[in-house]
Amino acid sequence: MAQQRPLAAFASRDFRLIWIGNLVSLTGTEMSRAAVAWQVYQVTGDPLALGMIGAARLIPMVLLALGAGVLADAFDRRKLLIGAQVALLICSLTLAVSTSLDVVTIWLIYAITALAGAASTIGLPARQALIPSLVPREHLAGALSLNITAMHLATVLGPTVSGLIIANSGVGPVYWLDAASFIVLISTLLLMSPRPLEVQQRDVSLRAVVDGLQFIRRNKLIWSSMLLDFLATFFSAATTLIPLFAEEILQVGPEGMGLLFAAPSAGAVIASIVISWSGAGRRQGPLLLWSVVIFGLSTIVFGLSNWFWLSLLLLAINGAADTVSMVVRGTIRNLETPDTMRGRMVAINMLFFAGGPQLGEIEAGVAARLLGGPLSVALGGVACVAMTGLLAVATPELRRYTDGTRHAASPDQAVCTPSSP
Repeated sequence: MAQQRPLAAFASRDFRLIWIGNLVSLTGTEMSRAAVAWQVYQVTGDPLALGMIGAARLIPMVLLALGAGVLADAFDRRKLLIGAQVALLICSLTLAVSTSLDVVTIWLIYAITALAGAASTIGLPARQALIPSLVPREHLAGALSLNITAMHLATVLGPTVSGLIIANSGVGPVYWLDAASFIVLISTLLLMSPRPLEVQQRDVSLRAVVDGLQFIRRNKLIWSSMLLDFLATFFSAATTLIPLFAEEILQVGPEGMGLLFAAPSAGAVIASIVISWSGAGRRQGPLLLWSVVIFGLSTIVFGLSNWFWLSLLLLAINGAADTVSMVVRGTIRNLETPDTMRGRMVAINMLFFAGGPQLGEIEAGVAARLLGGPLSVALGGVACVAMTGLLAVATPELRRYTDGTRHAASPDQAVCTPSSP
């Protein structure tokens, strides 16, 4: 496979706009996520309450994900995304006002988190499926890599800035800045003029959902890579307990908490830039599996560490390994999925890559209450490594996958029913 030039996608004005808007908006979102975690722990002092944040995000995602994918394959993806951002703006303003007026409660935080999760679920398939209409096909790999870089830059900047603001001014200003970030993305989306999605009919039905599920079921490479992501993030949700580690184990306060939240993304940014320029090699199946093993091993050692700088390094390695895994999984999915099925593929994948961390947050909270934070995190890393080994044995197609040996499915190959778009 020819090496992609990662910056070539910036030649597209619309891609530049959405990339800038995404970077600003995601930075605000990551600031808010850190603030919510800190606020919940300060109010309750209970690690299980941190885990329930994941439940509040997970429930709307499970209920809405498949329908969101159908909508993204049937309607104007830009307009869907604008609507989702407006809803998220309202959620952030609600948290900002209630916190500033000192009337916020734990149940209000959970309710707003759930509503924001619903809006994000509607917007994510449209956001990811929009990219192919903004850049030439030969620049798609570079565009996806740049998107990963933006996401991880946001998760470096967001928690770091959030920690500094919380230490000096409290959590309220963080929510106001998050609200402003959504205005930036909405503005860039309004300035765009992407090509409309070309579909023969706008099928919004249960049949369209079934078509998407059948497509994933028939493609063992896609569903096994999704399952691998789910298992890894379910068992190795170390970042969920960062407030506990910052406050009780490492004793570094909100500033240190911000750095701990940012460390995985610092490693991820470095890994994504390296892969953008040098590629991921041909033996991507083994690379995917080994990256998840390293992800689990770094989680084990982080759980046992009580030295702040070692913990930062391990979280950076954790983030770098996760990014390698993400890039390889993205390559497999894009080679195997036709454009007309992309929204549904993204939505189904969302249940795996978002469902794993959200369920993992619940599991981590329960395990931390029963076993303590360090032991629960370390055992989660052990489970991650063990499950990766089992999946590698059970799925030889993934273990032997070599980049360039597969080609993207055509729309005719994707589904067998006449109702598919």
